[in-house]
Amino acid sequence: MPKFALGIEYDGSHYHGWQTQEAGVRSVQSEVELALSKVADSPVSVLCAGRTDKGVHAVGQVAHFSSDADRSLKSWLFGTNTNLPKDIAIHWIREVDEDFHARFSANARRYHYIIFNRPVRSALYSNRMTWHYYHLDAMKMHEAAQHLLGEHDFQSYRAAECQSQSSIREVKSVNVRR
Repeated sequence: MPKFALGIEYDGSHYHGWQTQEAGVRSVQSEVELALSKVADSPVSVLCAGRTDKGVHAVGQVAHFSSDADRSLKSWLFGTNTNLPKDIAIHWIREVDEDFHARFSANARRYHYIIFNRPVRSALYSNRMTWHYYHLDAMKMHEAAQHLLGEHDFQSYRAAECQSQSSIREVKSVNVRR
């Protein structure tokens, strides 16, 4: 059965994270699977590179699925987007080798955090960034963040049900700028 990888962008403001949850709880995965299933005309399950929490957004989330539905890549892309809510979009889709796995084939992840730093909060960007009233010294924050570079054990940050074989991760780059 052919396997496909896809790149997903979403605004997580109205979702309880990536992963499918109990009935009645909106998740990005549920919406993507529903849209793909409509295009395939049969159930489709999606696995992703990494789950996000409630309210978290993604610009380049990678996921994969398998389907024996005979559709062109263009049909998968545009058909899926037609069936997705406006706050989720598939940007690309391609056929991948049978051994590809979105989570286990990933070799890096990038996170981008924005702190809106001024005396008054933003009405337009309130669901896109955190807000901090007091002045922040970006140079000092950048200097302190450099201590995160290298390999570290993130065991204390793992969920109890985490399936990863190791809690050791390498932080390759940290940049704090105003």
